[in-house]
Amino acid sequence: MTTPPAPAPTDGNAPVLVDHPRLRTALTEFFARHGLPSARAELAADALCHGDLTGHASHGVFNLARLYLPLLESGRCDPGATPRTLTDLGACALVDAERALGLWAAAEAMDDAVARARRHGVGLVSVRGATHFGCAGFHAARAAEAGMIGVVMSNCGGQRIACPPGGTLPMLGTNPLSVAAPALPGHPFLLDMATTTAPSGRVRLAAREGRPVPGGWLEDAAGNPVTDPAAFDRGEAFLRWLGGTPDEGVHKGYGLGLAVELLAAVASGAGRGPAPAALDGDGGPHGRDDDIGFLLLALAPDVLRPGADTPAEARSLFTALTDCPPRPGRPPVRYPGWHEAERARLRRRDGIPLPGHVHEELAALGLFAPATGGAR
Repeated sequence: MTTPPAPAPTDGNAPVLVDHPRLRTALTEFFARHGLPSARAELAADALCHGDLTGHASHGVFNLARLYLPLLESGRCDPGATPRTLTDLGACALVDAERALGLWAAAEAMDDAVARARRHGVGLVSVRGATHFGCAGFHAARAAEAGMIGVVMSNCGGQRIACPPGGTLPMLGTNPLSVAAPALPGHPFLLDMATTTAPSGRVRLAAREGRPVPGGWLEDAAGNPVTDPAAFDRGEAFLRWLGGTPDEGVHKGYGLGLAVELLAAVASGAGRGPAPAALDGDGGPHGRDDDIGFLLLALAPDVLRPGADTPAEARSLFTALTDCPPRPGRPPVRYPGWHEAERARLRRRDGIPLPGHVHEELAALGLFAPATGGAR
């Protein structure tokens, strides 16, 4: 399945280049072996590859062994689940994911929202009973590919790893959100962010690679910065909200996290971080990311404004941004999603660089033969 390998790297983190089609096929086969129907296994593989293609490695195949395989093997995720529509009001619907793998369940829910938006101008699908869905941006981008504006939000079910500002107990998860829209050719607008300064996956990736994290990512129980990423899983550090401190605007990240909790979990009836059980915590991270809630929204401007040339308006908007003169010595002005699109283009052409330790984990799972170098 591979070209002849090059000499073995001496650094366990040295990247191993893997062809995107090969990785996609290996992941599809892996998910199918674990009970997913073929089309959904392929969709889950696409969702997972998105992280590595766009440079969000903390949400790519790094999570296969540590997150998705345990979900499947423990029964917390049902590989054969069929989501049920509980309420259908035309433009909006409520769906119970029935513990389906979020990687494909969120994508299918966004496709449903897009179909509703084609009829009504807006389509909203609210999901409960879900599991981790990878990169929020993968699902939002499906609306952009259809010429629409996509919005995706997810809470973390009952997982609690971030304290409210000034609080002593973790009450919330990272609560990511994403917005996507057509922009310049081949470069959609794609905002994909946690409401904490960094997602937990980036902290764990840094710990695995032995790298310190910036002082604004983690804090101890007294609110002091922590740079040792391993302190997070030891329960000695918590994620900081965007804004970091009261003087720097921590209420903004915290407020966004609560907004996601309302829109993704309270609206759908999913599990919630801020709940009576949260008050029983011992001061460390607790709870599990079960019964996650999603909100998937597709907005079709051409349906809402018949005759409007919204693609031309979007191109004008984003061209004005990229035409903004940069500061001396700085790179050209871009927008969220530009660099991700460029990175994905190059990695589809040249291969995806997987850290050596991640490649070894995938080889141990039977995705491909152990690497002996930086070849594909």
